Amino acid sequence: MSGGPLIVQSDKTLLLEIDHPDAQSCRMAIAPFAELERSPEHVHTYRLTPLGLWNARAAGHDAEAVVDALLKFSRYPVPHALLVDVADTMDRYGRLQLANDPAHGLVLRGLDRMVLIEVAKSKKLAGMLGDKIDDDTIRVHPSERGRLKQALLKLGWPAEDLAGYVDGEAHPIELTEAGKDGGKPWTLRSYQREAAEAFWAGGSGVVVLPCGAGKTMVGAAAMAEAKATTLILVTNTVAGRQWKRELIARTSLTEDEIGEYSGERKEIRPVTIATYQVLTSRRGGAFTHLDLFGARDWGLVVYDEVHLLPAPIFRFTADLQARRRLGLTATLVREDGREGDVFSLIGPKRYDAPWKDIESQGWIAPAECTEVRVTLTDAERMSYATAEAEERYRMAATARTKLPVVKALVGRHPDDQVLVIGAYIDQLHQLGEYLDAPIIQGSTTNKERERLFDAFRSGELRTLVISKVGNFSIDLPEAAVAIQVSGTFGSRQEEAQRLGRVLRPKADGRQAHFYTVVSRDTIDTEYAAHRQRFLAEQGYAYTIVDADDVLGPKLPTVD
Repeated sequence: MSGGPLIVQSDKTLLLEIDHPDAQSCRMAIAPFAELERSPEHVHTYRLTPLGLWNARAAGHDAEAVVDALLKFSRYPVPHALLVDVADTMDRYGRLQLANDPAHGLVLRGLDRMVLIEVAKSKKLAGMLGDKIDDDTIRVHPSERGRLKQALLKLGWPAEDLAGYVDGEAHPIELTEAGKDGGKPWTLRSYQREAAEAFWAGGSGVVVLPCGAGKTMVGAAAMAEAKATTLILVTNTVAGRQWKRELIARTSLTEDEIGEYSGERKEIRPVTIATYQVLTSRRGGAFTHLDLFGARDWGLVVYDEVHLLPAPIFRFTADLQARRRLGLTATLVREDGREGDVFSLIGPKRYDAPWKDIESQGWIAPAECTEVRVTLTDAERMSYATAEAEERYRMAATARTKLPVVKALVGRHPDDQVLVIGAYIDQLHQLGEYLDAPIIQGSTTNKERERLFDAFRSGELRTLVISKVGNFSIDLPEAAVAIQVSGTFGSRQEEAQRLGRVLRPKADGRQAHFYTVVSRDTIDTEYAAHRQRFLAEQGYAYTIVDADDVLGPKLPTVD
């Protein structure tokens, strides 16, 4: 095979031939600055974006290293204009610096005087900047540190934040790898250790790891490094209690040192786990729990599932720029397009591991993804055709024709534990009755949720019907099959989270199965294709089968 494994195109796409002997070396070289867009079997597509290049620059990679990597691995001559553009884009990062001046406090420094003059005149920075100290320095109101970074990124001049962090209130935290209270010894996985080290070297930022890869342990390792009071923000109470269990089992922390701040409890301890929901709850138009951010002198703030961060939390985070911030996520895809706010306010991406790499190491289960297409009855088809546009997805997604298909899929896995996941409550109740299975939905109490989850974990319960509450941070390692019947339109985030529910490695090495049941010739199929794009980018291939193949004898029995 002649030439390198990489084809660099003038539209800023990079094509990596993964069967090439140098493919792995190339992947490692370009991963810090190129965004993976698609990863099917033979050729992976990466893209160069300003945000990706600035992420790399923030992590210490310069334009020379990026250009060298492209030249070294490219099979053909690299377009000169692209190399110039890479250098110019990366050079925009850091020409403005936020720093702490001993005499003047927080300041914005311009290493390029003309850039400083340009941004100072922008109306978008009105009220954020104070008086001019000299030709290269402008005072910044300390409370505007986060908002200023957001605004500068949007102007195309991302500032390098060198203003540092407060240590926060010290609190002893150690990892207990030797085992705790008679528990088995364990060790951080190599990628977990690398992720924690990369985060700490950068001070703040985001770690991207697949569902089931143990992001909680990256958080624990960061806490053990900080040895300070820590505020952990999570999607829901069940996720918060899982964090608490893991921290008690894997660190020196005791139950009394960890507080829960949720709809049910308002405990503030050296390590406090709060839900996004309680922090964004309002009374009379005002956020009533913002005091939590200032309740202690936090040394570290951890954002679990950072891709789901509610908009108000961004606003609160803008005021927390002196605290170290760690974002954890399986995907930086945000359906609202606010990846730039994650970069500005939480920090740049510090570590990323492709799902297939973690799978090949045996840390997550291999998965087979299947789309089952059902044909609506004439009556359903007529209802769909005459429905208002905004009602069509719900009608297609909740068609009763899906019920026997779901039951047949459950029957094909008699020895596995199965999650049936949907978005519409009426449909979930139909499924619960049809399958004789319990339902977990938003109105299910936390006590009842935990009882059902425990029954599922123990094997007492084999099938569980679950609403969107099952998308986030729920540890059900025994789940081997997920059947998705309806979703949040075309959400790629949701697809990643739902597949993640079955990716915990199985004790006997069994494969995981992820089914999506969709209505043919409707918008349900279009939305499914959009959701699946994320999984295709991670290297998972979908097989499409007809409902008749599931209901009839044609489909071979799954192992």
